Amino acid sequence: MQHFAAAGRFRQQLWEEWMKDRIGFIGLGSMGSGMAANLLAKGWPLTVWAHRSRDALARLVADGAVEAETPRALAEQCDIVILCVTGSPQVESLVRGPEGLASASKPLTIVDCSTSNPSSTVQLATELKKQGITLIDAPLARTPKEAAEGKLDVMIGGAAEDVERVRPVLEAFSARIVPTGPVGSGHTMKLLNNFVSMSYSAVYSEALTLGVKAGLTPKVFHSVISGSRMDCGFYQAFFDFVINRNENAQRFAIVNALKDMTYLASFAQSAGVANPVGAVVRNGFATAVATGHGEKFVPALSDIIAGLNGVSLTVKE
Repeated sequence: MQHFAAAGRFRQQLWEEWMKDRIGFIGLGSMGSGMAANLLAKGWPLTVWAHRSRDALARLVADGAVEAETPRALAEQCDIVILCVTGSPQVESLVRGPEGLASASKPLTIVDCSTSNPSSTVQLATELKKQGITLIDAPLARTPKEAAEGKLDVMIGGAAEDVERVRPVLEAFSARIVPTGPVGSGHTMKLLNNFVSMSYSAVYSEALTLGVKAGLTPKVFHSVISGSRMDCGFYQAFFDFVINRNENAQRFAIVNALKDMTYLASFAQSAGVANPVGAVVRNGFATAVATGHGEKFVPALSDIIAGLNGVSLTVKE
């Protein structure tokens, strides 16, 4: 009887594996590589394509993923494709290009985990629907550390049935999935999320500079704010760089922050909403990029603002 029971469990396992959607993944950077690794670890059949991240791709292939030669070839082998790239231009190219995902001419669900422009997302979703392709926006919150741990937050926009179809896939690398409404609403919420966080970064940076000008060191500033009502996880990550000079405390490039704030400005303009704070924050990051600091991570904005004002945050106590 035990032999028959074991055989039954084996057949059930094979059936479950066979029934699983085949997953494609494009965008194996600091976030995407951890997400893709979690998909493999949770047993999802995975096909990957990489333009630049060859080291991450090699590790995934060694662990059982299959490499596709082009996005089109990846689409031909998959049911659901996850994109985790920089933004809308990259997404549009991967979808619409001569060897893009849409050129496979087959039913497909595309999940865009990038931080994209909501207007581009809505337009692309409408266009793809005519080809039998579903586009869902599912941008991410948290960091590469949580991506590797499978503990990301996901904001997801799409029809309820589409969201439920991809939920088991997203659960492989997320701790929290928050439906936000129709297609485009996930990317809108992500822009608002980043607006708040990048505004914090700008305020922290200016406050630290003012403090040093007045003779108050970053350590004194931190001793007052840390543990108070103004403390939060974002603050702690930012100040892990300011106080401990941890370069990897918050791995989000300043150039990407500027990109997101530019998307926010476009969204505010299309909505007819005055967004003066957003404009100020965007200009701060634009200044950092224009002065050659775009590839540094966001907490380094504090050093850049201090330097522009002739002071240093690394003063000795």
